[in-house]
Amino acid sequence: MNHRSRRPYRIRAIHDWATDNGYTPHLLVAADVEGVSVPREYVQDGRITLNISAMAVQNLDLQTDPIWFSARFSGRSFEVTVPVGAVLAVFARENGEGIVFGDVEQPAPPDDASPAQTEASATPAKAKPGRSHLRVVK
Repeated sequence: MNHRSRRPYRIRAIHDWATDNGYTPHLLVAADVEGVSVPREYVQDGRITLNISAMAVQNLDLQTDPIWFSARFSGRSFEVTVPVGAVLAVFARENGEGIVFGDVEQPAPPDDASPAQTEASATPAKAKPGRSHLRVVK
């Protein structure tokens, strides 16, 4: 069974918390992930930090994947696109509080993928012989 990623919900939660408290929300993004569209001249060591406050961006959409907004970089308008899985952290600039995700999250297979396609793309796990570690609790 495929579960939706918790990452977009957490990004929205920290963004809302930071904004509600008068902080400046930022995203740390792995710029080398497929689908990331950011101005390359601001990428350092494969990472870019993006200010996503209402004062810095226009048309911010945190409800969809990828995250999308328009921002100005050195006076030049740029349409930024960031797949949710490329977000490494979301935090408030003023105090650094937020969530660090760490690694890039690979996109989930599409809902219309057949079970054979899903199994073929998954990393094989070795099954352990013996009884299950689960037990019935009454």
